[in-house]
Amino acid sequence: MRAIIARDRDAGVEGLTLTDMPYPYAAENDVIVRVHAAAFTPGELDWPATWADRAGRDRTPSIPGHELSGTVVELGPGTTGLTVGQRVFGLTDWARNGSLAEFTAVEARNLAPLAADIDHTVAAALPISGLTAWQALFDHAHLTTGQTVLVHGAAGGVGSIAVQLAREAGARVIGTGRAGDRETVLGLGALDFLDLDADDLQRAGDVDVALDVVGGPILERSAALVRPGGTLVSIAMPPPVPPKDGRAVFFIVEPDRLRLADLARRVRSGRLAPIVGAVRPLSEAAAAFARRDRRPGKTIIRVAEEAATTAGPARRSSGSRRIET
Repeated sequence: MRAIIARDRDAGVEGLTLTDMPYPYAAENDVIVRVHAAAFTPGELDWPATWADRAGRDRTPSIPGHELSGTVVELGPGTTGLTVGQRVFGLTDWARNGSLAEFTAVEARNLAPLAADIDHTVAAALPISGLTAWQALFDHAHLTTGQTVLVHGAAGGVGSIAVQLAREAGARVIGTGRAGDRETVLGLGALDFLDLDADDLQRAGDVDVALDVVGGPILERSAALVRPGGTLVSIAMPPPVPPKDGRAVFFIVEPDRLRLADLARRVRSGRLAPIVGAVRPLSEAAAAFARRDRRPGKTIIRVAEEAATTAGPARRSSGSRRIET
């Protein structure tokens, strides 16, 4: 199968190449997914799990990308809850080969069924961004109706979903970003927008929740905006300065099949609209990592059209079920 691989940590994005890789193995409770669309986090080439397994052993060449939407083509031993031919979307494990490949092995519990009327490119924009936004706002910050939330990077993958979820929860939303993001963020339902390059963050006033995806000086300056009893949540780095009389939280998103299903229902009902940015073929994934596209939303890698066959290379596999070709 074709896949994007990373061989050398020091090479960074320049070390990403498209090559042939062995078809993945379906372990216990795994499924093999034919990937139709995938997404990635630009900073994941700096993550230790990209280069080593959970025991710390080198696992290069590794396949990056941890969000996917596709079709189940094989069930591993003991796998239940999903069926061959079923449309699914979700997360791959951080320390295993990821989604920038024609096929990938995923724990079944990290996938949710995908309705036929949701496009794979939209579904691939949901897993990390949607779960991160939900967990930040509600699991960690306990956002409630009537509160004020400041969302940094509000036109990005996480930020744009956070704005919509917070607005639906009845919160007052202030978004930040670059000047060109203003109309996008206001269109998502934010009541105000601050240009990170030109506006003073103090204009936001006191907020109950600040959600940071940027880190650095923006994160440091945000602590002073959180009113007593409020929460500063960051996914970029641990907050170096906590809010006065408030909480500071840094977290890594966790898989959640039930919440993925809920997010998909919100998309189907029109209550949530992930912003899909650039859509590129697998052969251009390395360029996408280099952030050569500057537009709102999540960059998506289209790996295979859904009309293509959903079966992988034919082989015998003890204890597993698959489509034979």
